[in-house]
Amino acid sequence: MALDRPSVPNDLSAFWMPFTANRQFKKAPRMFVSAKDMHYRTADGREVLDGTAGLWCCNAGHSRPKIVEAIRAQAGELDYAPAFQMGHPKAFELANRLRDLAPDPMEHVFFTNSGSESVETALKIAIAYHRAKGEGQRTRLVGRERGYHGVNFGGISVGGIVNNRKFFGALLNGVDHLPHTHDLSRNAFSRGQPEHGAELADELERIAQLHGPETIAAVIVEPMAGSTGVLMPPKGYLQRLRDLCNRHGILLIFDEVITGFGRLGSSFAAEHFGVMPDLITCAKGLTNGVIPMGAVLCTSEIHDAFMHGPEHLIELFHGYTYSGNPIAAATGLATLETYAEEGLFQRAADLAGYWEDAVHSLRDCPHVIDLRNMGLIAGIELEPIAGAPTKRAFQAFLDCYERGVLIRTTGDIIALSPPLIIEKAHIDHLFSVLRDVLQNLD
Repeated sequence: MALDRPSVPNDLSAFWMPFTANRQFKKAPRMFVSAKDMHYRTADGREVLDGTAGLWCCNAGHSRPKIVEAIRAQAGELDYAPAFQMGHPKAFELANRLRDLAPDPMEHVFFTNSGSESVETALKIAIAYHRAKGEGQRTRLVGRERGYHGVNFGGISVGGIVNNRKFFGALLNGVDHLPHTHDLSRNAFSRGQPEHGAELADELERIAQLHGPETIAAVIVEPMAGSTGVLMPPKGYLQRLRDLCNRHGILLIFDEVITGFGRLGSSFAAEHFGVMPDLITCAKGLTNGVIPMGAVLCTSEIHDAFMHGPEHLIELFHGYTYSGNPIAAATGLATLETYAEEGLFQRAADLAGYWEDAVHSLRDCPHVIDLRNMGLIAGIELEPIAGAPTKRAFQAFLDCYERGVLIRTTGDIIALSPPLIIEKAHIDHLFSVLRDVLQNLD
């Protein structure tokens, strides 16, 4: 018999919520109790249109039948199996499917449990790869200002969001940062990739000459920076980074935790931009956000550098208890099948133009100082309230929620990334509500 649980717990104090204004939330909780396709349902019975794919992750929408059934079946067949010195079939099958989906020359998959763990794994693989090749002096890492690479110590060290870094001490040694690419003065209201800023990649050359290029292991960037406020790469920028990394023997890592699995209308942003890194991190859309799972994709050159010495010895001393977890692997397989059967990546590409026009229809709204878009993603930058940064966007978030639309804010930027099953009528409704909310903001 199912337990009769209240829709809202009578005590909210125990749960210390992540990335949340806890005191504000617990005075007026916003509780979701169910979800289906494009909508959440609240504890008071209202439907809320999901304009953010949960947290950039529910690319196929909510409670999709194939995914739900895969979880149910796997839990009853094999709930857990160790990944150290043992295996189970679905982890290998999912790795094969990912290899087939990924751009050439990605040939191997290392499973993690989140985007943060994928970043940590990629950074460790990069440093260990150079050591395996006899270049153990390559230990330096280069990230980018305003970059987001999760919340573990490696990720916040190469990341460049100030509040994610400043409370946690000195972080990793030997980390530098490229300048961010956001340039309102030259690129405001761009559609797709902005025209100006490719030369910002050349800062990598200065960093290389400062420390010696032979000391740098890897550069990590988001092809399109999501959590910092949807920052598009200027035309030619990613290719210049690739060329500089090639010149100096530096590995290039693309953090595709957000951009992977159809968000830009292709399997990965590397394909969308036509620039191939050496490693790709992913998570979120890998399992539709339903079961925690991440992965690092790498080339055979990187993988094979470790495959030497006696065969009974462990090649890479790294991994997680839940790497390739059976239920997560089954979920990933069902998610990839759902994407393929419903043509969701192509759907995102087909809707991108309609989405773009809807985004830029907000240009005349009060306080809007920039609009950015690519694929099914958008950033709406608002002029901050003097002396009260983030307050205007947070009020927009609250107002949209009351109007039955879920958006996400970061600083004074509204970020949108709906499930790829979104229809034109949903887009119309989303931007109609946003327009009304923006028109009435202080």
